[in-house]
Amino acid sequence: MAASTHTVTNQAPPLSGHDVFATDRALAEAVGRHVGADLLDEVRGELSALGRAAGSAQLQEWGTQANENPPRLRTHDRHGRRVDEVEFHPAWHRLLGKGVSAGLTAAWARPSGHVRRAAAFVVWTQVEAGNGCPLSMTHAAVPALRTDPELAAEWEPRLTSVIYDRELRPARHKAGVLFGMGMTEKQGGSDVRANATAARPLAEDGTYELTGHKWFCSAPMSDAFLVLAQAPGGLTCFLVPRVLEDGTRNVFLIQRLKDKLGNRSNASAEVEFDGTWARRVGEEGRGVRTIIEMVAATRLDCALGSAGLMRQAVAQAVHHCTHRAAFGGPLVDKPLMRNVLADLALESEAATTLALRLAAAYDDGGEQERAFLRLAVPAAKYWVTKRCAPVAVEASECLGGNGYVEEWGMARLVRESPLNSVWEGAGNIQALDVLRALRREPAALDAYLREVGRARGADHRLDGAIKNLLTELADLDGVEGRARRLVERLALVLQGALLVRYAPSAVADAFCASRLGGDWGSAFGTLPHTLDLASVVERARPVS
Repeated sequence: MAASTHTVTNQAPPLSGHDVFATDRALAEAVGRHVGADLLDEVRGELSALGRAAGSAQLQEWGTQANENPPRLRTHDRHGRRVDEVEFHPAWHRLLGKGVSAGLTAAWARPSGHVRRAAAFVVWTQVEAGNGCPLSMTHAAVPALRTDPELAAEWEPRLTSVIYDRELRPARHKAGVLFGMGMTEKQGGSDVRANATAARPLAEDGTYELTGHKWFCSAPMSDAFLVLAQAPGGLTCFLVPRVLEDGTRNVFLIQRLKDKLGNRSNASAEVEFDGTWARRVGEEGRGVRTIIEMVAATRLDCALGSAGLMRQAVAQAVHHCTHRAAFGGPLVDKPLMRNVLADLALESEAATTLALRLAAAYDDGGEQERAFLRLAVPAAKYWVTKRCAPVAVEASECLGGNGYVEEWGMARLVRESPLNSVWEGAGNIQALDVLRALRREPAALDAYLREVGRARGADHRLDGAIKNLLTELADLDGVEGRARRLVERLALVLQGALLVRYAPSAVADAFCASRLGGDWGSAFGTLPHTLDLASVVERARPVS
């Protein structure tokens, strides 16, 4: 018999055995808003199936295994031949296969494909965020390849397939492929025009030989990569296959894997090209313009991934505080803890609502929606990804010491939380991109103002924030030094407008009072005490 001191009491049970999609009210309602009635039952059914899988103890264990067993680089086989392969734990392949089969690379091939995929991406990120990288890049490669109709016809059916085939062999023999991307180099970083990789034309039209390096190349076991290199006509986009048509390996030398803070299940590599065969995508000298649609799509995925991480952090915090008692009652009922949880829940719902609205704009595809995305995507990427780390840290603190212990899962969320703010252009890059859109593309600002204008008159704090924003936008002289402030306001006003239109009054009221009305402190848990915080927390509860 166990000693009485070993009796376990007052510990929250694991958060498992639930539907991650259906119990996320903000996410489920966004899907209901943006998917047509004729498809809604089908989409809800597939997302709930994925949500139940994501909430299962089995898949949660796979996520833990993939994180605890990082990929390993094998440069040579036993005979000394160069192979440049990365070995993954079986759990990684199981999760990646499940993600592909769930349609996370198939948005371009299905009706309402971007909204249903965006919701699935939010759900899937909560299992293990690492495999989101190859899923995201594969999804995002499609618009870049569409600049070359011949390439698109060849590769798009494979990219949008729901079949995961992990074997390295010629793409024409595969039912489904994964894509990666290589832009960053040692000397250039985000300044990709400083790239030094050279592309020498070969005899066959449109083919080149690459020589150079890439400082960051994630998911190096993908079937092909879109990369930038300097051709005779300037910086150009190229498709680099891992295996050539005759079955031989292309020259793709993996020098080492990065030892990262988080995202440990996913391999990020330094790679060298030395006579590497490549196919040109688009025209010479237009590499950035060719690949920019891929970058925009992956930037949206950064916002979606951060929304998923925030949702998981908030769900774990609310769940723990619901089942943990202290000072005479459940933690969730304590006014100060309720304030913290409500504040975190606001951040999570605002991120989800904004990210799904952007996905819906992709599905619409109209000129006005494209203009809206031009400004809204970098603004959302900037703000949502930056809010992820403080949310994860505060949510971890809600679990007390347990939150700092690896086996409770919060530490993994904390390590993962800064990543999306760095990938696909860090904060300053996003802010400068917003400024570029404001200066060069007036239709983008018009579309943004039309969107937020739909909520004018519904909340005086939102109206005041819109007025102040218009004042800031009227004076763009010397704006670079205050670009972050401006982009933050653009994102917050857009989130406020969406919540006023779509969220319950308790959520919209609390968001506008704190984020737009200034009745907020410098830390989470400083919302006005007069608000209906209990309703905000209850809405965020993952399991009733």
